[in-house]
Amino acid sequence: MGSIFRALWAYRGFIVGSVKREFQSKYRNSLLGALWTVLNPLAMITVYTVIFSQIMRAKLPGVDSSFAYSIYLCTGILIWGLFAEIVMRAQNTFLEHANLLKKLSFPRLCLPVVVVANALLNFSIVFAIFNIFLLISGNFVGLVYLALLPVVAILVAFAIGLGISLGVLNVFFRDVGQFFGIFIQFWFWLTPIVYPVSILPESVRLWMGYNPMAILIAACQDVLVSGKWPVWQSLLPVAMLALVLCAFGMRLFRKHAGEMVDEL
Repeated sequence: MGSIFRALWAYRGFIVGSVKREFQSKYRNSLLGALWTVLNPLAMITVYTVIFSQIMRAKLPGVDSSFAYSIYLCTGILIWGLFAEIVMRAQNTFLEHANLLKKLSFPRLCLPVVVVANALLNFSIVFAIFNIFLLISGNFVGLVYLALLPVVAILVAFAIGLGISLGVLNVFFRDVGQFFGIFIQFWFWLTPIVYPVSILPESVRLWMGYNPMAILIAACQDVLVSGKWPVWQSLLPVAMLALVLCAFGMRLFRKHAGEMVDEL
């Protein structure tokens, strides 16, 4: 494991350069450039706040704040967006960089690291705008906000472990990527993001304990909507699953790294 970190550190210039190039290329032919990174989340927050808080007067059970539902919704969508970006980009990263893998010699794990770094950069910009909204609306939760750090860390580990595993399999079986693209859409709607879990029948709520994203997003929503510390015990199985997926993905990658280049 130490040799992997040393190799990644030795190629930190390649990683930083790749992240910078990808971020710049995203807005290269745009008049407003990186300003769109701010405008998109700003528009989303404004729409959700106006529609759900003011027009529909949507409220969460047991929460008095008129902004509660829009905060609940924004939190779920932003956290899910981070997860989906990492997994979907990671499962395609070896295919997208096939020419690079064939022509250059570098630690192949640089590519998933670039995926995570790009996703976290995009998420940080969007989430910063959301935090400004929380401050302006008087809904910033204070010290309990720090609980988001370990929750997001678990989410990133879970996402990249799953993404690397799918990415290796996708090189040899292209149907994997097609299937997961459909599956993740169902996964989104089976996770309490748009709707509160309290509206579900009791029998269905029990199954939510087997949905790792439901647990992670609920923890973030507890922090940002209710100002409560997460139930750490509920996060332990997800953390263990994240470690297992990371270990499995690494083992799969190291075992088939040579074959992947031939297959590409």
